[in-house]
Amino acid sequence: MEKNEFDSRYLDPLTDFGFHKLFGAESSKYLLMGFLNEIIREEGRITDIKYLPTEQWGFTEKDRKAVFDIFCTNEEGEYFIVEMQRARQPYFRDRSIFYASLPIRKQAPRGIWDFHLKAVYLVAILDFILFDEFEEDKNQIIEYVHLVRDRTKSYYSKKLNFVFVELPKFRKTEEELKTNFDIWLYSLKNMPKLEGRPSSAKDEIFEELFQAAETNQLTKKEMKEYRKSVLEYRDIRDSIELAREEALERGIERGIERGRKEEKVSIIQKCLQKNMPVEDITFLTGFSKEQISRYV
Repeated sequence: MEKNEFDSRYLDPLTDFGFHKLFGAESSKYLLMGFLNEIIREEGRITDIKYLPTEQWGFTEKDRKAVFDIFCTNEEGEYFIVEMQRARQPYFRDRSIFYASLPIRKQAPRGIWDFHLKAVYLVAILDFILFDEFEEDKNQIIEYVHLVRDRTKSYYSKKLNFVFVELPKFRKTEEELKTNFDIWLYSLKNMPKLEGRPSSAKDEIFEELFQAAETNQLTKKEMKEYRKSVLEYRDIRDSIELAREEALERGIERGIERGRKEEKVSIIQKCLQKNMPVEDITFLTGFSKEQISRYV
């Protein structure tokens, strides 16, 4: 491990320790409110928050539980689940639905109830790409998902809301930062590499963010926890990169093999056109008589 991995001026917000230090403590709620108000696109929606236990059960303790990174409610009683997800999971979309369902179920009291619900927001900051089905997905950094009527494309309900922030798609340099949204994402992605605040980060909330991220404020115990968190994050990142490289190698190998096969098929077809004996074609290509007969 290179020394400067731990000697950076600022914490890495993508580590468990860094994320909870900056956004998960009572002393950090001003930062969390500022970030959420910027991300969910509804200015002033959150003017105060209360942190809730991150471990949530179903109706009984026998039901499957979930452990959120951050779970809180605002002054209106709306719920916010904030997740930092570093690695792609096969069923991450399903998991997000399951997580969001727990605060919905949590609102059901015993006895008579009119089913009036408070809104639930799941905000996921992703260190991987989740949406890549369409060409326009390539540059769409933030994705909003709601319950929408298919025919009219209007809201069916605003009580269940998903916000996905895909950090790998954010590619702006410091000189290109124009909005607070830009500065938030740039900071989350690049903070441990920085020697100071971006020049455009003039708002008070960014001054507080970078002050809170100073590593020289950590106690010895906190620094030990942070080092462990950095190592865990790097292990995950390296494992993902290794898997990607292996998949690429397998793809190249399959491509080469496919190319060789297509070349042999082309040779077979040309040989057959010249009425070459099947035995000679078998010798040239390595294909069996049965395989060659498919191209007759």
